[in-house]
Amino acid sequence: MVLGYRNVRHPFRQLREEMDRLLTGYFGPAAEGFLPQMFRNQPAVNVWQLEDALIVEMEVPGIKSEQVEVSVSGGELSIQVNRPETVEEGVTYYRRERPVGSFGRVLRLPVEVNADRVEAKIHDGVLTITLPKTESARPRKIAVSTA
Repeated sequence: MVLGYRNVRHPFRQLREEMDRLLTGYFGPAAEGFLPQMFRNQPAVNVWQLEDALIVEMEVPGIKSEQVEVSVSGGELSIQVNRPETVEEGVTYYRRERPVGSFGRVLRLPVEVNADRVEAKIHDGVLTITLPKTESARPRKIAVSTA
C-alpha cells in the first residue's frame, strides 16, 4: 500500500496567510507578511528607567552621528534619522531590505526630563539617549519619624 503525503497546513499558519491576503489588498503589497512590512522602516527601540534617568536605545546600523537629530519637547522624544541612498556604478542588487531616506520616531516620555542635560551617542550601531529626570520626577526617600 502506498501512502501519499497531504499538504496540510497548520491552522494558525493558514489563518495568518488569510489575514495577510486580506490586509495586503487594503494596505498594499506585503512581501513577507503584514506585520513585518508594517514595521520594516521602524528601527527597534528599547526604553527603560533608572532612578535618575530614562535610557532609550535604538538600532541604527551604518548611521553616523551627523545623520541623527534628537530633540525633546512637550513630554516627547523625537528622533530623526537620514540614511542617504548609495548609488554605485555597475552594481546589480538582488535584494535591498535596508531602508534609505529619512525616518523618525516620536516617543511619549513617561516622566518629566531635563531637556538641557539630554545626551546622545552612537556606538556599534546603537544610538543611546540618556534623559535625566527633573528633580520633581525623581523618587525621594521620606524619613519616617516616631511620634
